[in-house]
Amino acid sequence: MNIMKKKRKIVVLTGAGVSAESGIKTFRDSDGLWENHRVEDVADIGGWQRNPALVLQFYNERRAQLGQVQPNAAHIAIAELEKDYDVTVVTQNVDNLHERAGSGRIIHLHGELTKVRPENCHNERDGYSTKEVFDIGYDPIYLGDKAPNGAQLRPHIVWFGEAVPMIERAIDEVASADILLIVGTSMQVYPAAGLYRYAGNQTPIYLIDPKGAALHDPRIRQIREVATEGMKTFLEILHGKASEQY
Repeated sequence: MNIMKKKRKIVVLTGAGVSAESGIKTFRDSDGLWENHRVEDVADIGGWQRNPALVLQFYNERRAQLGQVQPNAAHIAIAELEKDYDVTVVTQNVDNLHERAGSGRIIHLHGELTKVRPENCHNERDGYSTKEVFDIGYDPIYLGDKAPNGAQLRPHIVWFGEAVPMIERAIDEVASADILLIVGTSMQVYPAAGLYRYAGNQTPIYLIDPKGAALHDPRIRQIREVATEGMKTFLEILHGKASEQY
């Protein structure tokens, strides 16, 4: 009898640092501005209500930029974990670099840059209806561009001030992980920053970030490197070729 051995489950929680080496800028590593805009003007529901034209322009620019960059070695290394492990990526990023690198199971906590939806679309428990979300690739949208229901199209982004509909699915994934890997996140944006707490008491947690994080949890092994180098170190640890003292 051929009994397939069950693969160990790795849940990978990623943040802006995993895409920074592809050329996608973050705002938390500088002066609180994101591409010279105040975050509350372009990444907050209040910004959309005050000036939707500015918000659409901002995300049109981000979408165009995304079409010009490529997945980096960290994205690819995460995707290649699927050869030997059962992998789910839970990302705070709105880019599609994990998809383009080959990852097969991805939960986007904060939405997806290449998608839009009607501004009056209401989220379901596990996300938005696929009938209401449209993939536009890297194309722009403008004021006056309407969904089939007649409402203005808006970026399919979870802004500050909005609920995070995918958080329950992410919690379920983390709770069932054999290993939790955190890559390139400051662990400052909630509710994503609290996800690691749902990992089992015996579940090892690896955090790859050059600055580290002030998390006082004995399960956490910090690898203070950028994402591409940190993934190399993590793989060496995973395969027993390096010490975990980082």
